[in-house]
Amino acid sequence: MSVALTNLDRVLWPDAGFTKGDLVDYYRRIAPVLLPHLRGRPLTLWRFPSGVHERGWWQNECRGAPEWMRTAELRGQRFCVAEDEASLVWLANQGTVELHPFPFRLDGPERPLALLLDLDPGPPAGLEAARDVALLLRERVPGARVKTSGRGGLHLLAPPPPTFAAAKARARELAEELAAARPDLVVAVQSRAARRGRVLVDWLQNDPTRTTVAPYSLRGARRPAVSTPVTWDEVERGELAFEAADVLARVERLGDLLG
Repeated sequence: MSVALTNLDRVLWPDAGFTKGDLVDYYRRIAPVLLPHLRGRPLTLWRFPSGVHERGWWQNECRGAPEWMRTAELRGQRFCVAEDEASLVWLANQGTVELHPFPFRLDGPERPLALLLDLDPGPPAGLEAARDVALLLRERVPGARVKTSGRGGLHLLAPPPPTFAAAKARARELAEELAAARPDLVVAVQSRAARRGRVLVDWLQNDPTRTTVAPYSLRGARRPAVSTPVTWDEVERGELAFEAADVLARVERLGDLLG
C-alpha cells in the first residue's frame, strides 16, 4: 500500500516551522504506539490542510479513502478507521492534524473502552489547576492513568463498567462528589460562567456518541503539541507539556504508558 504525498514543504505550524512533511513523519514514526488505540474505532478528524493558523474543520465522512483503507458505516455516515501505518499516512496527507476515536470498538459498540474523566480548566485556571484535580481524583479512581489533552487539560482513564450508562453514572458521581468537596476548584456542570477559574470534571464524554482526542494525536494548537500519556510522578511534578519531538523521544525511552 503506497500513498502519494503532496506539498510536504507546506508549513502547518508557523510558530514552530513544522511542515506537512513533519506531520506525516510524526504519524509514521508514532504509529506503533498510536495504532493500538485506534484499531477498530471509527474516527472523527480535525483537518487543517492550510495550517493551524487558518480555519480548520471537523470531518466525519471518510471521503476519498483509498480502497484498501478500512471504513465503517455508523449512524448513516462512513467513518475512517485507521488500522495500519499507511492509513495514518493517508490521513496526514489530507491535512488531518487531530484524531478523535469513538469510545468503543466496532466489534463491541455497547462496551466502553475506559471510564473517562476530562479535566478542562476554565480561564484563568490552567494546567496546574487540572493537575491538582487529577491528584485529588487519583485516590477516588482505582487504576486510573492519565494523559495530557495537549490543549491545557488532562484526561483520566480507568477500567470501565460494562455499559456506557454505568460509566456515565459513575463518572458523574465522581465529578459531583469532588465538586461538593472542593467547590473552590471543581465544577461538574457545563455552564461557562460556573467554570470560570475552576476545573470542569466533564463526565459527559462517557457516551457512545462522543469522541475524545487519541493518545499521541497532535493538536491544532499554536505549537505541535501532543496528547501525551504521563506518569503520576510527572503529574506531581507538573511536567505536562509535550510536543511531537518530545513524544517521539519519550516513546523510545518509555514505550506506551497506556499499553
